Amino acid sequence: MKRNVLVIDDSSTIREQVSGILVSAGFDVVEAADGQIGLSTMQSRNDVALVLCDVNMPNMNGIEFLEALRPKERTPAIPVVMLTTDGTPETMARARRAGACAWIVKPFRADRLVAAVQKLIADSGPRSPS
Repeated sequence: MKRNVLVIDDSSTIREQVSGILVSAGFDVVEAADGQIGLSTMQSRNDVALVLCDVNMPNMNGIEFLEALRPKERTPAIPVVMLTTDGTPETMARARRAGACAWIVKPFRADRLVAAVQKLIADSGPRSPS
């Protein structure tokens, strides 16, 4: 099972915090400082199992990232979790329409973040034939 997580956030502090938590839980982490860099990373790699993405970022925000990512052939099955302080119903609805599968509001608990990532990666993994 692929265990690579792309963390997209313009805050280096948040990226470092999330990366540290996930690395301690056995994941490999790739970081991006905004949606443009995140999109470029996704286009150049085929080993990302899940994306954690902030909403409010310069250059390309999280929802714009989703809207650009989802038309790509290999990316619809990759879970994207919005990790943000913006919990407004309008923003959440727009992110869901763009393809977000979950929403975690900052500040977050490390154990819940790890549990969500583990579950989403397991749920999106290859299925055994029945």
